[in-house]
Amino acid sequence: MSDILIVDDERDIRELISDILKDEGYTTRLAGNSDDAMAEVTSAQPALMILDIWLKDSNMDGIDILKAVKNDYPEVPVVIISGHGNIEIAVAAIKQGAYDFIEKPFNIDQLLVVIKRAMETSRLRRENTELKRQDSKPAELIGESAAFRGMISQLDKVTRSNGRVMLTGPAGVGKDVAARYIHANSNRAGAAFVTVSCAGMDPDRVEEILFGRESAERGVETGLLEQANGGVIYFDEVADMPLAAQSKILRVLVDQQFTRVGGAKKVRVDLRVISSTNRNLKQAIDAGTFREELYHRLNVVPISVPSLEERREDIPALAAYFLAQLNDAQGLPLRELSADAAALMQTMVWPGNVRQLKNLIERVLILGDGQGPIECRELPGESDAPAEEGRVVLSGALATLPLREAREAFEREYLLTQINRFGGNISRTASFVGMERSALHRKLKSLGVVTSNKAGTRVAHVTGEEEEAREAG
Repeated sequence: MSDILIVDDERDIRELISDILKDEGYTTRLAGNSDDAMAEVTSAQPALMILDIWLKDSNMDGIDILKAVKNDYPEVPVVIISGHGNIEIAVAAIKQGAYDFIEKPFNIDQLLVVIKRAMETSRLRRENTELKRQDSKPAELIGESAAFRGMISQLDKVTRSNGRVMLTGPAGVGKDVAARYIHANSNRAGAAFVTVSCAGMDPDRVEEILFGRESAERGVETGLLEQANGGVIYFDEVADMPLAAQSKILRVLVDQQFTRVGGAKKVRVDLRVISSTNRNLKQAIDAGTFREELYHRLNVVPISVPSLEERREDIPALAAYFLAQLNDAQGLPLRELSADAAALMQTMVWPGNVRQLKNLIERVLILGDGQGPIECRELPGESDAPAEEGRVVLSGALATLPLREAREAFEREYLLTQINRFGGNISRTASFVGMERSALHRKLKSLGVVTSNKAGTRVAHVTGEEEEAREAG
């Protein structure tokens, strides 16, 4: 299936993309507003959507369409494009299930690579749904930072029990990997691990999906709960579970039994329940979108999965793991990360967390030079760097300041970045920047930079930032 739906309010852009894709052998459909887009999706499910965020003269914007499509057709990959790209839009798109986010004007080769990978991923998911549900392969958790070790310590403790675990953390941190780690290291490792995608639940088919059904024509069709019997049922992003499903799940958690649709006999199950969320469930309870009793049933052992920002020390190890994994799984070039590229990646912003890091590594391997260590110039934002030896890019903000203020602003941001890169370790930071530890302490004090404990690791920030953040929240 190679049918691609292109949604953009600019006729020239959607026709340009369509012509390019047709030359590559794809079939396309076009929509210029939200009504036409939803009508096209309903009439025939596309293999992939290319969706603009901003749509003039439409009842829905791109994020609204993305939510609707991922709710009704979760298996359809959606590539978001926008001429107003920023971190907030990228985060919103990733949270709602977009495969990737590309800013206009985009590179055609990059767009084609993303489309190819998205469609291949979708195909594999469709073909291997049942295998993935039963997959009990040990999960790989990579890292040595304090935040990571603290999480592993908590995970190891819960593997020895059957207690219900709630995994929290932003999108892309690897909550599903943590859930599989619990399963693989528990006494249920030989049984099934079944994932329930709460965001993709059809409210009208909740009972069939969870409990299965019985009929004279088709016999017994088991639901997800029955498939997980004896093993682990994992509710992925439980905050997105429809209210109708919440009451039914609550009943199963209490009774450990249910009746199939069309059946009369009670089916008993032995399940360990793990759930995850990237949202504040207490706020969802206050808003009436999540049942408080279900929250207390699921949140027996809460475990926070740290963001990539909280474990920057682990970025080189994670990158090395993904480089080897992509070589083994896809035959991509086996390359390593240069020291400069590793240092740069530790200073980058990662709104998509570990998932974004893996996508970046894959993109570099596909579009990069192909041989030798990965260099800084191959990473995002580095291609426009000056070619002259020894030159650096001066930001517009610094260029407007007097020398003394610019130097102080640079030193503050530079030292903040380095301290967080080394997980709050002042000795390692002093060694890297070439200062005596006592001199570094004096410099930090003069710049108003302090460190405090967050998620088990030391994090540098400017004096008063935490208090201001708490007051703002």
